[in-house]
Amino acid sequence: MKKHSSANLNKSIKIEFTNERIIPAGGLSVVGAILAKSDFTKRLNRMDVTKNRSQHQIKNGDIILTYIGMLCMGKPDFEAVHEMDDDPDFYKLALGITRSIPSEETLRQRMDLIGDSLRDQILEENLRILKANGIQPSELPNGYVPVDIDVTPMDNSKTKKEGVSRTYKGFDGYAPIMAYIGTEGYAINFQLRPGKQHSQNRTVGFLQETLKLCRQLTDKPLLIRLDSGNDSIDNVAVLIEEGCYFIIKRNLRRESKDGWYDMAKEHCCNITSPREGKTVYIGSDWKNVTSREFQKEFTLRAGYEIMERTIDKYGQYLLIPEIEVNTWWTNLGLCDQDIIDLYHAHGECEQFHSEIKSDMDVERLPSGKFETNALVLELAMIAYNILRMIGQGTIGGRTPWQKRSVKRRRIRTVISNLVMMACHITTHARQITMGLGRSNVWRHVFADVFHKFTAVTA
Repeated sequence: MKKHSSANLNKSIKIEFTNERIIPAGGLSVVGAILAKSDFTKRLNRMDVTKNRSQHQIKNGDIILTYIGMLCMGKPDFEAVHEMDDDPDFYKLALGITRSIPSEETLRQRMDLIGDSLRDQILEENLRILKANGIQPSELPNGYVPVDIDVTPMDNSKTKKEGVSRTYKGFDGYAPIMAYIGTEGYAINFQLRPGKQHSQNRTVGFLQETLKLCRQLTDKPLLIRLDSGNDSIDNVAVLIEEGCYFIIKRNLRRESKDGWYDMAKEHCCNITSPREGKTVYIGSDWKNVTSREFQKEFTLRAGYEIMERTIDKYGQYLLIPEIEVNTWWTNLGLCDQDIIDLYHAHGECEQFHSEIKSDMDVERLPSGKFETNALVLELAMIAYNILRMIGQGTIGGRTPWQKRSVKRRRIRTVISNLVMMACHITTHARQITMGLGRSNVWRHVFADVFHKFTAVTA
């Protein structure tokens, strides 16, 4: 039997270099349109971070815009800026860069120089971008706007970066705390932390800062959801003071599982048996607690879900019944099952973490300096929201065929199909035209999103 080599099979395909301007990331034009809605660049340019040095030729705004563009392509490493070298004019125009795209060395050095000094300005700018683009975080069916706050470790093993230390996940890295608002999961506040820092350490201040930002974005009632790493009455005191609703997973600490089980057997009215050998008790108790930091006492509702298993899921009978106890602090007036369902929905923020760490490739932060990595994470918050806005802008429009209805577009889909949209650039009569090939099934979606965000500016 005659064998055909791969070279023979591909004789009809050849490679040719041309002078045509074919840009691999045409979607940055949408990113630039979204960023153009505010005066962030002008404010950055007026800020002096030279520390008694001569003024830089490349402005702070050009540095930040360049790096946000890199983050929106899912390329946070400083050397990725070289991908803009072959056609800098397009990237400058798309992102709104006024002078020039910085070199890798300039980008790294200026990011080190800026450090975490712009944190307050970046948080405020994040709000301005959301509001300028008409973003209102969606509420739950019960009318509350969810605010999910969680710590997520970032694996930076086998590095000597400043702040990298052992996390509770068992690897070396960072342990940033992140806050998202709305059912879409818009980022409202990110803060980088050393890996060994406890989840509750400095969380009271972060919570107060986050609530202040949320109030500027929406006037609807907020529902704050926290896991057991932030089970602190000090957090409860802050939330009650701010008039927020909350669900916080409780730690049993020294409380006995048998004590909860005996109480449920005696007082619980909601008892179900979803299968043979499993009994579930759902109800609420009330407990008196004290906040040491704020010197306040509260009587709080402690919802519980207690499961007794005498037969495991494989049908094996247990000699000693297995007791599982889950409890929550809450001030909601909803029924116990609704409280449990609302807390379980808090787990969706793990998806948001994954999109930032994996889809945007931000998990292994690029610098050896802690403050520079803090700046990277804060800019990643803006880039994440831009990508989320682009993704949400495609919902309900002309989209390629899909099996099921979509409520939220994954960041990886936005980057690969919309931001990294190859286009042919032509210039005529001072007008730049982006040509989208007929073989790209996302071309109509891209055109709709582009016109949507550029129309708001006008």
